[in-house]
Amino acid sequence: MIKPPNTKMPRQEAPPAEQTRAALVAAALKLFGRQGFDGTSTREIAAEAKANIGSIAYHFGGKEGLRIAAADHIVDTIQAVAGQALGAAGQAAAPANPEAARAQLFAALEAMVGFIVASPQAGEIVQFILRELSHPTAALDRIYAGVFEPTHRRLCQVWERATGEPAESEATKLTVFTLIGQVIYFRIGREAVLRRMGWREIGKGEAAKVVAVATGNLKAMLAARDAIRKGGKS
Repeated sequence: MIKPPNTKMPRQEAPPAEQTRAALVAAALKLFGRQGFDGTSTREIAAEAKANIGSIAYHFGGKEGLRIAAADHIVDTIQAVAGQALGAAGQAAAPANPEAARAQLFAALEAMVGFIVASPQAGEIVQFILRELSHPTAALDRIYAGVFEPTHRRLCQVWERATGEPAESEATKLTVFTLIGQVIYFRIGREAVLRRMGWREIGKGEAAKVVAVATGNLKAMLAARDAIRKGGKS
């Protein structure tokens, strides 16, 4: 699976103020996802972050500002993951040929499984996003503009290069949603998957099995497009 780049430079500890800010964002992400925005108090967030309750107003201006900061953290996190397979937003060059585009689709699918299915932090991110999807706020607007729309658009462009189907066609958009959706199910339906599969966890070994099935589905979809295209030429 695609992994974060390995650097050997010594890790510098962040200043106390930045540590507090990061702890509050992590706490908000966790509690807003589990309990909802209205069901979470600033006192609970401060306690979870082991921070002074006044630091929420100091760093974020209040609870709503903290929700926006949590959304921005999600954008930064997912952009970093997507960037490994698709390139940085707005900077990725189109694949050189259909074969390269197909390789990029498989790499993107593997990266999605590695993060969404196997990464522990993805659980809290997905919970937060599901809350926002159920009751949209300005936080969802930031996540959509920063992650959903550009990543989906980029995948549609790669799909066009891989298959010849127009990137902005309805069929391509729905196809890409299908590719993403099959991966997300393994996170939102995690408990059902564990019980039905008899797994105790979804670690690297289990995630590899999910990758194998997901990439098999993608191969079948691409093969079907090839068959249709060849049939049309005969």
